[in-house]
Amino acid sequence: MSNLEQIKTFVGQKHMAVAGISRTPHKFGNAIFKELNKKGYTLYPVSQNLKEFEGINCFPDIQSLPAEVTALIICTKSDQSRLLVQEARVKGIRNIWLQQGAEDKANPETAASANENLITNQCILMYVEPSHFMHRTHAFINKLLGKYPH
Repeated sequence: MSNLEQIKTFVGQKHMAVAGISRTPHKFGNAIFKELNKKGYTLYPVSQNLKEFEGINCFPDIQSLPAEVTALIICTKSDQSRLLVQEARVKGIRNIWLQQGAEDKANPETAASANENLITNQCILMYVEPSHFMHRTHAFINKLLGKYPH
């Protein structure tokens, strides 16, 4: 489980790429992108299928991202996530967030190496401020259940 210090380090990054945005409006990657955009993060959408998202040009892959990107949020199926984690490592991106459902528990290649900050099993929207009522409630419930990171 990721600890709170790792999460604070991640959300402290200002230039984040989001992989897993889609033409399908209700996809969670889209919601994350829109919410973080409202909160002032500089975002870089990654999509092989879209030219732009929310008026911002998309990048076809991780390697084409600009050097100032220091964090990657992955909202894809686990088989795609594995490749994105590998590409991020090659690119030198050391802050990687595998949104719930994107992690590949069966594949040790998605485990964090010593020099990276890999967040799993958490929803980023619970930790960016100010958080929405729904996400504050989710965080409160996780605290009650002992699932909130320390």
